[in-house]
Amino acid sequence: MVGKKTYFHWVKTPILALTVSLLACSGDGAGGPSNFLSLGTAGTGGIWYPLGGAMASLLSIADENRTYTAEVTGGAVENINRIRAGQIDLAFSTANTVYDAYFGSEDFDGTVPNLRVLAPLYANPTHVLVSAGSDAQRVEDFRGLRVSVGAPGSGTEQISKRILEAHGLTYQDVNVRYLTFNESASALRDRAIDAAIISVGYPAAAILEATATGGARLIPITPSRTADLMNLYPYFGPGEIPGGVYPGVDEPLATAVVLNWIVAGEELENDIVLNLLDLMANDRQALERVHDMASQIDLAFLEDPPIPVHPAVELWWLGIR
Repeated sequence: MVGKKTYFHWVKTPILALTVSLLACSGDGAGGPSNFLSLGTAGTGGIWYPLGGAMASLLSIADENRTYTAEVTGGAVENINRIRAGQIDLAFSTANTVYDAYFGSEDFDGTVPNLRVLAPLYANPTHVLVSAGSDAQRVEDFRGLRVSVGAPGSGTEQISKRILEAHGLTYQDVNVRYLTFNESASALRDRAIDAAIISVGYPAAAILEATATGGARLIPITPSRTADLMNLYPYFGPGEIPGGVYPGVDEPLATAVVLNWIVAGEELENDIVLNLLDLMANDRQALERVHDMASQIDLAFLEDPPIPVHPAVELWWLGIR
């Protein structure tokens, strides 16, 4: 899991003043109430879509006034852009994407200053795969190879670019392919690409497909390279893919991870956020039945978010409804 990082601590308002201000803004947000809310997830080949579907169903049961639906999307970056455009209400995203959107980066047109964290999810390990017939043993060996970096503009693509950078490579040094998780698995199996970088929780269906068919194998990101990443981008952390999760991975495999977050605009109604946090605190087992990675959800990470939290998060911590 990603460790807590002191450089993300936000200055907190004195508790009395904070409580008064939050009580004043509790209730419906600036956008007014809506009976139908959408949760942006990702493609069907990863974990976000089934997990988001379960979360939407549970929220619909808990909230008698609204119906929640999980949407298939292009992933982390598209989700933030759709929140900004008012096309979805809540979304899953990655720490790197959330950070870049709030502070501004090349992947976003300006900043998204009203973006707020609602709750943490689990950490995404970076899966680095090479074709079964490839001699590559590390990312440094990717020079001149055909490498899938994820769907264009996705969170995986952002991470892939930074993984390559930490290993002394740029897009100019490899033959970039912009493929989804499922497309990457098929391309590895068919020897249409040499390698793929995929940021997703384990076990992921696309990774299982690629490794179970003998079309690909996983290689590590060493702790020293992860340390280089953390020096460049503070939202990365060290982690591992446990042995036995995928064919060919018998021992823990070192890699770099980023934490996933649920985000929304600051105007999202407070009671929606409170219901979400209640669900994640009290009904996590229902999410774990959908995917084991839900067992890694830890609300303590709300103490150390990449961007400011939604006002209702403070209400929830204080036990105010």
